[in-house]
Amino acid sequence: MSYHVKARKAKKLNTKFIFISGGVISSVGKGVTASAIALLLESRGYKVAPVKMDAYLNVDAGTIRPQEHGEVFVTKDGVETDQDVGNYERFMNTDLSSSNYVTNGQIYQRIIQKERNFEYDGEDVEVALHVPEEIISRLEKAAIERKADFVIAEIGGTVGEYQNILFIEANRIMKYRDNRDVMHIHVGYLPTPPHVGEMKSKPVQTSVRLLVGSGIQPDFIIGRAEKPLDDRRKSTLAWTCNVSSDSIISAPNLDTIYRVPMEFDRQGLADKILKKFGLQPHKHDMKDWKNLLDKLGRIRKEVNVAVVGKYYETGAYKLSDVYISVVEAIKHASWANGVKANLHWISSIDVENKGANAMLAGYNAIVVPGGFGSRGTEGMIQTIQYARENKVPYLGLCYGMQMATIEFARNVAGLKLANTTEVDDDTPHPVIHIMPDQEKKLLNREYGATMRLGGWDCVITRGTKTEQAYLKAGLIKKTGLAKINERHRHRYEFNNQYRDQLQKAGLVIAGTTPDSKLVEIIELKDHPYFVASQFHPEFQSRPLSPHPLFAGLLEAATKQHAPQSRVKLAEAQKT
Repeated sequence: MSYHVKARKAKKLNTKFIFISGGVISSVGKGVTASAIALLLESRGYKVAPVKMDAYLNVDAGTIRPQEHGEVFVTKDGVETDQDVGNYERFMNTDLSSSNYVTNGQIYQRIIQKERNFEYDGEDVEVALHVPEEIISRLEKAAIERKADFVIAEIGGTVGEYQNILFIEANRIMKYRDNRDVMHIHVGYLPTPPHVGEMKSKPVQTSVRLLVGSGIQPDFIIGRAEKPLDDRRKSTLAWTCNVSSDSIISAPNLDTIYRVPMEFDRQGLADKILKKFGLQPHKHDMKDWKNLLDKLGRIRKEVNVAVVGKYYETGAYKLSDVYISVVEAIKHASWANGVKANLHWISSIDVENKGANAMLAGYNAIVVPGGFGSRGTEGMIQTIQYARENKVPYLGLCYGMQMATIEFARNVAGLKLANTTEVDDDTPHPVIHIMPDQEKKLLNREYGATMRLGGWDCVITRGTKTEQAYLKAGLIKKTGLAKINERHRHRYEFNNQYRDQLQKAGLVIAGTTPDSKLVEIIELKDHPYFVASQFHPEFQSRPLSPHPLFAGLLEAATKQHAPQSRVKLAEAQKT
């Protein structure tokens, strides 16, 4: 009996599978498309398991440079994933896990392990057969774990790339076996060249032909463009791509990605998908989502928020998606506070070169996100000193908490050469040092998936701004143990040898692990809002439930009134 037949006989699922591919360019919007469709299907009473499939041979995203692949998003169970998994969680308002993230590295690693364990019973192990079957088994696992009616499988990259052809081949095999249970949606980009002034459909025609050449005829085309697709463009795509005009969905640029589900719903996408599968909607509840979008339309007040990071530069360009969860968390919190946050990307290297006063004047709030290594750290420390001394609301995230500890130690506690051993092994005051178990791992060059990762409990100190924020969000009670669970990604920690000394100088320990051994949150007294966490609160922020620490930051920011000249300077820096 062949492996092909055995794999088929083992399948006993009623799940429907939707594959999503992209064409023309990367970052075309496949992740937002998958997220929006998942939200719409769940609003109709179906359970959805989204899966991001990345073609690289890395086992996970943890060892990839942020400038190379964008943000590393960490799930509650501690998997370092692609940023699209974060979009899935935010749109679906749920926690996902390792089963929702697949890479070619994982697939090949598992196949080789199975071969070494003689699990193929002496068969030849072949790429064209066993790799797609392993991909299929991972999709089925995701369906089983979430008891899903639908699996939405987003294929990373664009069609026509050699490296993702096996994901498309898995789609072809599943379509061949269970035609009624498998669908394909292609997201393509229609540019409008300025010198022409007309939307062009040829790029999408080309990408669809590449897809068809791989054995897949798309059921739907999502037309990404600056403006809505007109009937002429839809008609052209219909007859050239063999897709009915009714199955071509317009996806124009919108002021926020959170309007995409409603734009798709207006065009009946979810109901069309259900109809093709022969299914009926159980309900249709988008009330909370609509209320959020209505609220956005009424917001008039604005605040300026500086995000001072070290991973923006890629050649001549700056990227914001290396901190996409931070960006979205700021938006969620600003909307909850009835304001629009104007985000300004500032490189910590520029702060080092030009000075904090020149770079940071006029902002209502400052955020220093996570990072690694020595580059740009002095700019971060200058940023934090500026926020502390000028009473600008500040939120530090992971590295931003460690840098805040260093700044306080140097400039308040008098430990002038304080540093982290990640930057300076010889510092006389290592207020941040490596965790003991992490030191052993680094000596053995064990880098992949070895950090302190995933959800860990934290106990909040009563009487702090942190407590106020979590109380307001309803995540802790006024009495009893104020315990929360937040996601981590770090190797270094607050050095407890300096704990008493820094506390005596005025540093507030606002949260620790339940055994009190690890400092998780610090803050300052006599400051509008100065809070920094070792964990990454941005990973658990949702449009309908902003994270308390970001909500507290934006609440404080709305009370900051920067001089108009400073705001104009900030706007100039933005451009």
